[in-house]
Amino acid sequence: MARNVTVIPASRTKIKGKKAQEHAEKIRVAAYCRVSTNMEEQLHSFENQVGYYTKYIEKNPDYEMVGVYGDEGISGTSLKKRDEFKRMIEDCKAGKIDLIITKSISRFARNTQDCLHYSRLLKNMGIGVYFEKENINTLDASGELLFTILSSLAQEESRNISENSQWGIRSKFKKGISHMNANSIMGYRKGADGNMEIDPDQAEIVKRVYWEFLEGLTPSEIARRLNEDEIKGVKGKVAWHASTVLGMLQNEKIKGDARLQKTYTVDFLEKKTAKNTGQIEQ
Repeated sequence: MARNVTVIPASRTKIKGKKAQEHAEKIRVAAYCRVSTNMEEQLHSFENQVGYYTKYIEKNPDYEMVGVYGDEGISGTSLKKRDEFKRMIEDCKAGKIDLIITKSISRFARNTQDCLHYSRLLKNMGIGVYFEKENINTLDASGELLFTILSSLAQEESRNISENSQWGIRSKFKKGISHMNANSIMGYRKGADGNMEIDPDQAEIVKRVYWEFLEGLTPSEIARRLNEDEIKGVKGKVAWHASTVLGMLQNEKIKGDARLQKTYTVDFLEKKTAKNTGQIEQ
């Protein structure tokens, strides 16, 4: 006896999950890009990433372009200043995105905890994250284990970069080479050779502050008089406070000395710093 057979056509949806099933005709795709510095080469790389993923999504007939979310000049070890990343997550929660594509795990986040937290949060909403370099989709059964391992490696890489950077800076410190922003110290400016030089106009303000202090005026009184005379500070604004004056009086750089490593980085992930009270060499 012949049997009745019903043929079920294959779905062209390429990712699994609730969101994809609800939008089988078109997968709403967003791309996330990030560069960690404001250097010209990095920003050029950022523009390339945006252009690449825009074409990548638009040329796929199964994809519907949602947008490209990108953070420029932001570290991947913390989410505090990654406004575009946060906006992307909110759009996911609002049901606007089915799939996120990004270059690599380190572009997504260098913090293992953040990587796992957000990948699982998105997975629970049926939203996958595809990491092109590692060829991992977090919705795949084997994806999470490999993703966990590689995200840990990305965090360790960030730790090594931070430690190597600190070692390089401290090596220069020992040789008497310092990293100082001359334009942020009253009385100085950056010279043509890149070194600090005295700014004649600001030098007169420094002299005034010291003379008035020696004459018995308090930092509050000095600040009040500077504001009354509309004297501009190091940032070009008339905004003197007692703390500003006190900082000038206590800053050894005013007289040409420099004490380095007054603060140090406590947590490379959160970029937390603390006052150096003997933890590391000054």
